[in-house]
Amino acid sequence: MTPLFFPGNPSFWYETLRTFGHIPYGGADFGEVVVTCRRITAGDYDSWHDEWLATADRVADDARDALAGGHHVSARDAFLRASNYYRAAEFFLHGNAADPRIRHAYDASVACFRQAAALFTPVVEPVEIPYEGTVLPGYLYRADESGAARPTVVMHNGFDGSVEEMHFFGAAAAVERGYTVLSFDGPGQPGTRHSQGLMFRPDWENVVGPVLDHVLTRPEVDPTRIALLGVSMGGLLAPRAAAFDQRVAALIALDGVYDLGDIATSGVPFPRAEAERRLRADHDSELDAAMEAVMATSPMLRWAIEHGMYAMGAPTPRAFGAAYLDYHLRDGIAEKITCPTLVCAGADDGFFKGQPELLYEHLTCPKTLLIFTAEQGADAHCQSGAQRLAFARVYDWLDDVFAKTA
Repeated sequence: MTPLFFPGNPSFWYETLRTFGHIPYGGADFGEVVVTCRRITAGDYDSWHDEWLATADRVADDARDALAGGHHVSARDAFLRASNYYRAAEFFLHGNAADPRIRHAYDASVACFRQAAALFTPVVEPVEIPYEGTVLPGYLYRADESGAARPTVVMHNGFDGSVEEMHFFGAAAAVERGYTVLSFDGPGQPGTRHSQGLMFRPDWENVVGPVLDHVLTRPEVDPTRIALLGVSMGGLLAPRAAAFDQRVAALIALDGVYDLGDIATSGVPFPRAEAERRLRADHDSELDAAMEAVMATSPMLRWAIEHGMYAMGAPTPRAFGAAYLDYHLRDGIAEKITCPTLVCAGADDGFFKGQPELLYEHLTCPKTLLIFTAEQGADAHCQSGAQRLAFARVYDWLDDVFAKTA
């Protein structure tokens, strides 16, 4: 898709498209995004933060005024948009983990979302899922107030998105179709990174396991029809979990990812084995300098490496690259998945192009590859900008899978 804003900066444009993409489920308004982007200086992280924060503050004030006046629908809608705008505000700041603006905007995003959640019917319930001596934050969505057991979608975000954003990235669409939903943040994702200092871990089955233990205690959940949906990097993490937990009855990788080592080594001018060795080495000043130079010239890689260091607890760019090598579905892991699996792919994915096809190729379970195209306006990473179309296709597939087990 041709950029409408920031044509020379693919990172700023994708994050703008991502925000536009949340319009259908209440995460933005077109005019608010446009006027905010017009104020932003391309490539300037401080400008991005300041302008999104200003818009978020204004919309949150509108929400509080509406709530005080008894206008609950207006308040709910404004709180949802403000939550997403606060999420956008701190997005590019993670190069300095101590920056107080990160936590300020993140806390405001969560607070606004929870105020919106309380205004839904049924309410969206915040939950805390027991996990290794602490908790994972999440939300339980009910299709109605009957308490009846329904097919359920357990879902999580990826490399940089929050559980609150999952409202727009699959939860609202599933509830519309009568599903129970449990969304959560795992280690390395915002809710745990900010509050408990937890970093990503590759053995995601040890994250999803406790989540499934929790969801199975809920009367609104049909234990025989639980789907697991992962967005972005979640398109690798969710398949990893499904490979080792047979309670997952259907799997959705939005979009599919097979091997992050391919990404980590793609910019290193050596054969794969040599690139891995150098990334894992105790010292490699030549590679360190090369990675710093790449960050200086590529806005996309600068952001990805800075955020990766933040979310994985890696002290250097090379250490982040080395950590990425552990995230893969090689060595027969993908082949262990037995449940029906939907692998989604954007034809012009700017992050993981080709990875969905690799995952699909290695699956031996019942499988479907769903490619979204430029003609559909859905060719971007995770189909940002075409969420109504994407989730229609995703949940039609899931409806059909679960209809066979009803």
